[in-house]
Amino acid sequence: MESKAPIQILLVSYPAQGHINPLLRLAKCLASKGSSIIFTTTKKAGKDMQTVSNITNKTVTQIGNGSLTFDFFDDGLKDDDPIRANLSDYTSHLEHAGKQYVSQLIKNHAESKTPISCIINNIFISWVCDVATENEIPFAILWSESSAVFTTYYNYFHKLVPFPSKTEPYIDVQLPSVILKHNEIPDLLHPFNTYPVLGTLILGQIKNLSKALCVLVDSYEDLEHDFIDYISKKSVIIRSIGPLFNNPKIKNASNIHGDFVKSDDSNIIEWLNSKREGSVVYISFGTIVHLPKDQVNEIAYGLLDSQVSFLWALKQDEDLHDGFLEGISGRGKVVKWCPQVEVLAHPSVGCFITHCGWNSTMEALASGVPVLAFPAWGDQLTNAKFLVDVFGVGIRMGYGRGEKKLVARDDVKKCLLEAMEGKKAEELKQNAMKWKKAAEDAVAGGGSSDRNLDAFVEDIKNCGAVNIQNI
Repeated sequence: MESKAPIQILLVSYPAQGHINPLLRLAKCLASKGSSIIFTTTKKAGKDMQTVSNITNKTVTQIGNGSLTFDFFDDGLKDDDPIRANLSDYTSHLEHAGKQYVSQLIKNHAESKTPISCIINNIFISWVCDVATENEIPFAILWSESSAVFTTYYNYFHKLVPFPSKTEPYIDVQLPSVILKHNEIPDLLHPFNTYPVLGTLILGQIKNLSKALCVLVDSYEDLEHDFIDYISKKSVIIRSIGPLFNNPKIKNASNIHGDFVKSDDSNIIEWLNSKREGSVVYISFGTIVHLPKDQVNEIAYGLLDSQVSFLWALKQDEDLHDGFLEGISGRGKVVKWCPQVEVLAHPSVGCFITHCGWNSTMEALASGVPVLAFPAWGDQLTNAKFLVDVFGVGIRMGYGRGEKKLVARDDVKKCLLEAMEGKKAEELKQNAMKWKKAAEDAVAGGGSSDRNLDAFVEDIKNCGAVNIQNI
């Protein structure tokens, strides 16, 4: 029998670490199932990735039965161009440069008889869908937030339920099986949102749904079945395929990831090894959230007063109070960056103080680690609500930026002790372990997420873009 080429899938990512990582995890999962994957984002992001990861531009890497190739493009700006600091200006510029590049890449592959079978994009770059449509190539969207948040945006876009408005800014929002208060919806949908361009970018994805092959969501059936069922009844094919980071088929490609910053301390895991099981609080607020100095200090004093052991990934511009490091002795460790997946999987970690970004939320749930929720903005507000009140794995410690509340050290201490010892801590851990088991089952062979990935590959084949043998 004549050997036939694998399907070619192009993945295009917005050039930010929190966007690249889930899309790159999807790339590795699809490659493991036999697809030929081309992953593209800007050269600047590619250069940042290459400083910490085993990534080479244009080189083919075998993963499972398939392959992964990086193909970075020039966005036409110098690294220090001030346009990069203005989200509205930069996204407009990126659209112009990106459209030209993706269109040319599609043309090049067609001419070389290796046509692109499907294109996948992520949030903030809905123009990729336009390019795919113009070239009559099927496309899918990776929604790297929760299915509940997707449902919220979908209902807002289609005006299916009332939302806060300038005349009624404090009304509740009804979702399937849960009600969100005005300060629990993604604040990009609130009339007082100070970043309207972000809401517009995300809603740009919702308008493309009628043309999309499907929406892929980095979540799993047991966790969000109510919202997946709800959206599925709206003539939208939504496939839960997560937790992407936890897929056993890509363990051998763990040295390929989208982080921009290298861990500054090779002894982090060794330090964790010296601590007893479940005794360490891990603290990280992601790559974007920057806390005011007063809040950083209150968290620091709360850690000191609680006497718990802790590992804190602290950004360079988030200075600690003078003398803090001297006061922690060997009980705490402060670093600039952590290998978060490995840290959360470590048995000594008993709790995670998090900004509740969806990547961090999924990593905590799939690792069985309870959380102290400290959201800032966007979907973090909604994720915090679910972690605490729906999934039962967290305690609310902080509030969104709109609340403008300083969380005092006494409250930090109280939350820490409640999450680390006693009846409440036991309840949180039991729930966390339940979601960990469900996550493992979902990505295992024959699990719901594994089946959904297979179904997605079949979707592409059935579009008839290329004739290939079963993979």
